[in-house]
Amino acid sequence: MRKVIGIGETLLDIIFREGQPTAAVPGGSVFNGIVSLARAGVPVCFISETGNDRVGDIILRFMRDNGIDTTHVNVFREGKSPVSLAFLDERSDAEYLFYKNYPAQRLDVDLPRIDEDDIVVLGSYYALAPVVRDKVTELLDRARTAGAIVYYDPNFRASHKEEAIRLAPTIIENLEYADIVRGSQDDFAYMYGLRDADRIYKEKVKFYCPNFLCTSGDGTVALRTPRVVKDYPVRPLQAVSTIGAGDNFNAGIIYGLLKHGVRRRQLDQTDETTWDAVVQCGMDFAADVCLSFGNSVSSQFAQAHRL
Repeated sequence: MRKVIGIGETLLDIIFREGQPTAAVPGGSVFNGIVSLARAGVPVCFISETGNDRVGDIILRFMRDNGIDTTHVNVFREGKSPVSLAFLDERSDAEYLFYKNYPAQRLDVDLPRIDEDDIVVLGSYYALAPVVRDKVTELLDRARTAGAIVYYDPNFRASHKEEAIRLAPTIIENLEYADIVRGSQDDFAYMYGLRDADRIYKEKVKFYCPNFLCTSGDGTVALRTPRVVKDYPVRPLQAVSTIGAGDNFNAGIIYGLLKHGVRRRQLDQTDETTWDAVVQCGMDFAADVCLSFGNSVSSQFAQAHRL
């Protein structure tokens, strides 16, 4: 059975509403989607790091409780596990503060085996950070050699906007490795000053990666591939929290690719009907995670969608 391999950070999200903490949930950009896929019965591996402390213990226990092997998680003794504070506004959107104290030696782990048509997921600043870049590129090189699908979500935050020019070569390198790129309008606005999906695809993505998805929060999902140009409306909902919505859209797309048997060699030629079904999976996963303070889909949703 095909598996999904993610690489990224793990941290503890402490969620505030109206100035008061309301929940503490293990999270991380790629991690949130990996948890959802594991709950839905997809074989997963996750490459990460955490501290040898109480927060790290919470994260590792959470991973095991959700069926995620911790073999490829580096538990470091110097430094502390990262924590984020997420402050929800009246629209349930989050503003973040991050507290990180990593050691000098990072991500000292063995990489898992990668097979043909597995799906490798990377994203956020973690996929750009110089200190772990060698391990990220080693994973991507192995994915390319094996014939796996590489799924890249830039998830580029406003806090890194001033670094966009310096990070541009690494972003381009990730785009070159990728078979699918999914980003939000905000990501590309911070990176390139662009918000129009067609311009982003034609000017910044298409040359490197042919398959592109652009989301716009509660707006539309734009799909651009060699065969399909289509915009999908997103149905409105009353969100409890939008934390993890984009991460779980990614998880749903990956779930849809697996469910509908889309393999790497046929990806660029996938037809509209199949993409319709795959994008619907992405929207369904994203909608479910907005209904609670959890960063991943609910156990009930996952049980109803088990592969």
